Amino acid sequence: MNREIKSRRLPKAMVLVAVMWIVVLLTLIVTVVAQSGMLDTHIAHVSAERIRCKWACRAGLETAIAVLGEDLKDGDSLFDLWSENVQDFNSVPLDGCMFTVEIVDEAGKLNLNTATQEQLMYLPDMTPDIADGILDWRDGDDDVRESGAESGYYLNLPYGYEARNAGFKTVRELLRVRGVTPGLFYGDRTLGQPLSDLNRGWIHYVTCYSYDLNRDADGNARININSASESQLTEGLGISQPQARWIVENRTFNSIADLLTDNSTAEPTSAAGNQAQPLDVQTYYEIVDKVTVSDEAIIAGRVNINTACREVLAALLEGDDQVALDIIAYRQGLGQSMTSLGELKNIESMTPEMARRVMGSLTTRSNVYTVYSTATADATRITRKVEAVVDRDKSPAEVLYFRAGAIN
Repeated sequence: MNREIKSRRLPKAMVLVAVMWIVVLLTLIVTVVAQSGMLDTHIAHVSAERIRCKWACRAGLETAIAVLGEDLKDGDSLFDLWSENVQDFNSVPLDGCMFTVEIVDEAGKLNLNTATQEQLMYLPDMTPDIADGILDWRDGDDDVRESGAESGYYLNLPYGYEARNAGFKTVRELLRVRGVTPGLFYGDRTLGQPLSDLNRGWIHYVTCYSYDLNRDADGNARININSASESQLTEGLGISQPQARWIVENRTFNSIADLLTDNSTAEPTSAAGNQAQPLDVQTYYEIVDKVTVSDEAIIAGRVNINTACREVLAALLEGDDQVALDIIAYRQGLGQSMTSLGELKNIESMTPEMARRVMGSLTTRSNVYTVYSTATADATRITRKVEAVVDRDKSPAEVLYFRAGAIN
């Protein structure tokens, strides 16, 4: 009798155990499905946030281009709206994100394609090997300078390549030059390259994009002192006939700085008859923005004295830090753009000798800017950054370089 009862209970117990296992399995399945669903939801949310950040970055870039397009072009300085624009550029909300924009003037940097060896050597932490390497990289031959490097060196690297033997196309191409480390270029002290306290990274000091339109502050074509007639010089520049004759008799000029001579410091005098007379300093500064030595529409590499930092100005001036500081102090006191290089006459430390050395490398206007647009998602704090080099003189504005990605 007991055996029969036990035999009847055994199937029931097995059924109960089976049911319990089924419940456990179903619970596990539901849990896995729920977790998978939550993961899919999270992935979809993150993907949506990334897309929001992508387009918020684009919105920041377009905002910057719009501001640059509206900016007056008679002079460009750090007082302009593209440089000081808290309302349009700082933490701007946009559909669950916010974007921040920074604009950097490329003409405020030393141009790798036009800088001399002496100017390069005055950049923080520059060495003769790297300076010669830069010059070898951009020149059109395979002749190795004293401390430089050409294709013969680069082709023997583990992953060989040839020297460009032409101008730099992007500023990051500098990282391909022998001796240039990420630490020197970006200023990151954690990358094993000792840096001076002055070096924020060469990316802040050098460019390959800057150029100056061969026009004056009013947009008029400059007068070529190497080809203009005496009448064109007197009528177009408002100088005397003896001064115009001196220009005609002493050309060809390599730079507008060549108009300054040792006699330029003398006070202007009335020449006897039509005898040629060199320009005095005052007259030179009055016409400096109206003259050129080339018929080219653009002149590459000129540095904007309104926006260049002390390190760049000092390098351009071949180490004369005092003149660099005086230029910065003058423009800060002015509170607006210098629209002509003629205003440099107000800086006492800018001697005629110094002006002769650098005037042909200076400008007061800019055309190419780097835009940094950073967007952050409100919910996930995902951050994305866009870097774009923009030529605002083109219509529509032309993007010369574009780099985008997430920020860790």
